[in-house]
Amino acid sequence: MAVVPLDVTTEAVPARRTARPPLPHPEPAPRRPRRALLRPLAAALLVLPLIAAAHHVRPAPFGDHLTRYARVAADPAPGALRLRTRGAAVEAYDTAVRWRHTREGRRPLAVLAAPGQALALWSDGMVTDTEGAQGRTVRWHRAIPGAAAWLRTPGAHDGAGVLQPLDPGGRMLAVITPHRIAAYRAADGDLRWVLPARAGCAFEPATYVRRASALLVAQPCADDTVAWSERIVAVDGLGRIVPRRTPLGNELPGTADTGPSTAPANPFASHR
Repeated sequence: MAVVPLDVTTEAVPARRTARPPLPHPEPAPRRPRRALLRPLAAALLVLPLIAAAHHVRPAPFGDHLTRYARVAADPAPGALRLRTRGAAVEAYDTAVRWRHTREGRRPLAVLAAPGQALALWSDGMVTDTEGAQGRTVRWHRAIPGAAAWLRTPGAHDGAGVLQPLDPGGRMLAVITPHRIAAYRAADGDLRWVLPARAGCAFEPATYVRRASALLVAQPCADDTVAWSERIVAVDGLGRIVPRRTPLGNELPGTADTGPSTAPANPFASHR
């Protein structure tokens, strides 16, 4: 009996889809009362004054305290405002005390009045510049480089001659310590140059003289063979006065420099 092969092709029967129940429509969220919406806003408005008050009473980073006593509408006449140290404070006064500047745990060693400015050296080696007329703010703080050992020596300094203007307009300030002279731009406290003392010598801040646009500072030396001309250093706003110098200017960015000439007259000419 012959067997005839059969080619049987089976068609795939599609699966019967099960009908899904319709998704329920979300119910609308209940409306919050207007009073509930205003509560977070009211709480934020109450917190804002507290944040502002905390910002206002936070301690000054350098421990500064400025107190104004005699506020007037007009600024004092040029040269009328004077400075003095009294206890642990710097006081500015003319006919009466206008303002008082103190720093926590510090005392002033020296003060210098410049046009619109009040400069002070403090016992921690910090130099400050306060707005001179009304004492509204301390504009900048700068630390004297390498003065820690000098400041810690009892009786080694009294502040005499440490702060010196380097030009008639008070644009440049010199801070003179035994080991170096540092010059700052008075407008913003930018350190412009540093002149170290000669090896074996030291500057004497209290021993100085002015001649023309130059400031001459004594620099005594332990070595007797050092020439007398090396025992006196002449500086101005641009640095040490030496022949053929090419110093950087001291002007603020974007302004023209009207400071000392790069080739001032020789301050030692009368001694030759």
